[in-house]
This record gives sequence, structure tokens and C-alpha cells, in this order.
Amino acid sequence: MLDEVSNRLHDKRKNFLDEDFLLQSEFASTLYHDYAKDLPIIDYHCHLSPKDIAENRQFKNLTEIWLAGDHYKWRAMRTLGVDEKYITGKASTDQEKFEKWADTVPYTLRNPLYHWTHLELKRYFGIDTLLSSDSSGSIYEKASSLLQTSSYSVQGLLEKMNVETVCSTDDPVDSLEFHVKAKKEGIKPNLFPAFRPDKSYAVENPNDYLDYIQKLEEASGIEIKNYNDLLQALENRVDFFHQHGGRLSDHGLEQLYFFKLGKYNTDKLFSKLQSHQSLTQEEINYFKFETLLHLSKMYHAKGWTQQFHLGALRNTNDRMMSILGPDTGFDSIGDFSQAAAIASFLNQLDSTDQLAKTILYNLNPADNEVMATMIGNFNDGSVRGKIQFGSGWWFLDQKDGMEKQMNALSNMGLLSCFVGMLTDSRSFLSFPRHEYFRRTLCNLLGNDVVNGELPADEKWLGKIVSDICYYNAKNYFQFEQ
Repeated sequence: MLDEVSNRLHDKRKNFLDEDFLLQSEFASTLYHDYAKDLPIIDYHCHLSPKDIAENRQFKNLTEIWLAGDHYKWRAMRTLGVDEKYITGKASTDQEKFEKWADTVPYTLRNPLYHWTHLELKRYFGIDTLLSSDSSGSIYEKASSLLQTSSYSVQGLLEKMNVETVCSTDDPVDSLEFHVKAKKEGIKPNLFPAFRPDKSYAVENPNDYLDYIQKLEEASGIEIKNYNDLLQALENRVDFFHQHGGRLSDHGLEQLYFFKLGKYNTDKLFSKLQSHQSLTQEEINYFKFETLLHLSKMYHAKGWTQQFHLGALRNTNDRMMSILGPDTGFDSIGDFSQAAAIASFLNQLDSTDQLAKTILYNLNPADNEVMATMIGNFNDGSVRGKIQFGSGWWFLDQKDGMEKQMNALSNMGLLSCFVGMLTDSRSFLSFPRHEYFRRTLCNLLGNDVVNGELPADEKWLGKIVSDICYYNAKNYFQFEQ
């Protein structure tokens, strides 16, 4: 009897990571393989190094390309009790660090790391073996050996994943020298900068802020004596980025702020900072609000897209922050109040018809419906999908998070206008996340067909899939090739 049950279960069981991975129906499989799989990738937000792309970096081994800087993996290793010296420390070799990661991987089941890890090994290195302590040696040796070959340089890896366009994330003071080099030499993929001016209004610490202002003066050639000078310097850098192909800005914020204009005098606030005086929390928030408002008007004048990444609670562990510094894996989802301020901020810009194309990224799934309804308030017919509910990001760029984001967007907006996925990653091995998204999207629509909730119109649904995976982004951002 037990043998019969086992045989029946075996007959129904799919093989892990086969060609129909995540695809639960024949229709979903058709949508993915015929309309999504082979499309180029436009990765319009990531944290890849422009220098590594322009100089075609060759990584030494699998640890160097895969574990360095990856706080997703670091968090998992710490949870399993791995000593920090094997994570961010210098007390171990690269191979020892990899072995500790290999020990960890089997315990990440049902975490997206388990899927991403094996997708990346399979797509880049042709490795089907599951990573574990038993297989770590052979996998490390094979992958590291391949990384020494010319086709596994950075540009080769991007070509392997059919990456057409990469938008890096760049501070206003950046020289963009590697973007210039890439364009001059005709390097592929297309490499464009994205303007990330967070430090221009990060006034929590006056001393750090004034150090940054000095760098901005040097980059812009403008002496910044007052708040208007600050705005002029930022506009100078917006112009510079635009000249070098920049068409997007990006902002990492806990939440947007909104005040009645003039509640505080920004010149006086700037003078306090110049005198090394700390601002109150409300003054800090106002400074961020007004500066961001001015920046948003600059973006609109240039025809840019502005991106707001909202909801991260960062650097929560003071002890580890003092040891390792920021962005090392001690952030979480925040529960900030979002709706009223977002509506008021966007309305302030829209009231003078200076609202740029905007993407709102949400990190708290409790706010998905807030974001999905918010975008409809400011879509005015001037641009298809002018205001976007961005893809699930950071803790939500996994199957469940992406499905919830797309379901909310479908229920309260138009999924068909969605500009799709991005990696938001520092790793050159992260591009199978686009495949992960495409498979999830196709399965979502395929299940609707199976359930009789959508017609089995392959060509029409295939077009929608192709648009979301590639063409919507291509038409929305209008990069100059």
C-alpha cells in the first residue's frame, strides 16, 4: 500500500528547477517559453559597479563574485550560527567562506536564497548539482575555473544573460568616468547613470553633511554659500548626468514628507548646518521635503523618471553597526505612515504640472493596496503608466512578494502597463531574478486561464507578458542608445 502511494506521488512530482520551474500549467509554460524567456533584459535599477563593467573585471573565484557584499546571504549565515569571520571577516580564506555558505544553503529551503542560488549555478555555470557541504569543493573548483576564462568576465556574464541595458546608481558628485569610457568604447550592455542624491539632504549629522557639501562644490564648480547655491549645484549635476545619458533619479527613503511650503526657512536651516548646529527632527524632515520637491521639478524639466524606494528601516543593530558599518545586513521592513504624505507630495508637483514620471517601490506588503491606488490618482493620460507601482523589492523580490504586488496592481490598476522587474543588486550573478519574475508572472496569468478567469488567448496574453517583461520599460524610459 505504501509503495502504491509513493508511486502516485512520484508520478505527480515535478523535478526541481526543470524547464517548467514555477510554471504550474501548460498555458503558463507556453507564455514563458514563447513570449518571455528570450527577451532582452533592461535592468533599470541596480547597484552594479560601472568600473567593473567598463573595465571588464575578471573575478578571481566564486566567493569574490558571489558572497562579497551580499547581505542576503550574510543574514542567512548568521541565523545559522556561522561566525562573522567567515562572513565579512578577514580571518578565513575565500574557499573557507564559500564552504560555510555551502553548509548553509540546504537550510535555506523555502527562502528565495535557495531558488536564487541554484538558478545562478545552473544558468551561469551549467551546474545542476545541489549546493551542500558535500558538493562545495567540486562546485567551487568548477565555477572558479570558469571565472578565469574570457567569456566569464563581467561583460561576458552580462551577455550570457542577454542584458541589453544597465542603470547604475550614482551619487551627484560621481565623475561618471566609467560611463563615458563604456560609451566611447561601444561596450555592451548599454550603461547609463541614475542620479541618487540622498546625501544632498542627509542633514542628520552636520559635520558629515558639510564634508559632502565640499565634495559637491568640487564636482559642480559652484561655491555653496547658501541654500540656493545648493540647488544650483544640484541642477548643475542633473544637467551633467543628462548629458551622459541619465534619465532616472532614485531616492531611498523611509517615507516621503510633506509640509506647507515656508514652514521653515531653508536658508536659515542651511546656515545652522554651516555653523555645525544640529537641526530638530522636524527641521530635518522639512529640509528633506523642500529639497526633494525642488529636485523633482528638475527631473520633470528634463523628462526623467523619479524613483522612490520607501519603507526600509535601516541599520537597526547599534552593536553590529559599530563593528561592521552600514548596509551589512541589519535592516528590516518598516511600518511608516505613507499614504497622506505621498498623496500631498505628488499633488504639490501635479498642481503646477511638474510631476515627472514616477515609480513608487513599497517595502511593507501591508501598504501594497495603498500604493496600487495612489498611482491612479496621478495618472493623467499624458504618458502610458506615468505613475508606476514598482516591483517587489528587497525583502519582497521573491515569489510571494511579487505575486502580492502584481495582484494588488491588477486589482486596483493596470498590470498591463507595468514596467516590470529589476535586480536592485550588487552582484553580477543576480540576473536570473528576471527569469524568476518572468516565470512568476506567466504562472499567475496561466492559473487565471486554467481557472476560467481569463480567456485562453495566447497571442494577446503573450503580448501582455512581453510588454511587462521588456517593451513597457523600453518605451517608458526612452534611453538614448
